[in-house]
Amino acid sequence: MLLFWSEEHIEKWCKDWNLPRGEIIPLDKCNRLAQAWYSPDRREPEWRRRTIDEAEALFVELGFTSEFWRLPH
Repeated sequence: MLLFWSEEHIEKWCKDWNLPRGEIIPLDKCNRLAQAWYSPDRREPEWRRRTIDEAEALFVELGFTSEFWRLPH
């Protein structure tokens, strides 16, 4: 994840590094994803990694619906 000041900053960074523009999300939406993704305590014995379908369902629930968020099956 990279943080940028503006759309212009994003465009300059992509040009400077010769990389395509990826998914752009506001910081508050990124925070909601982080809270949902990391809220299960991995120290708990019953913790398990999400399946691909569970991860995609979480993305959809949070409004991450573009092709970028589709995981390989």
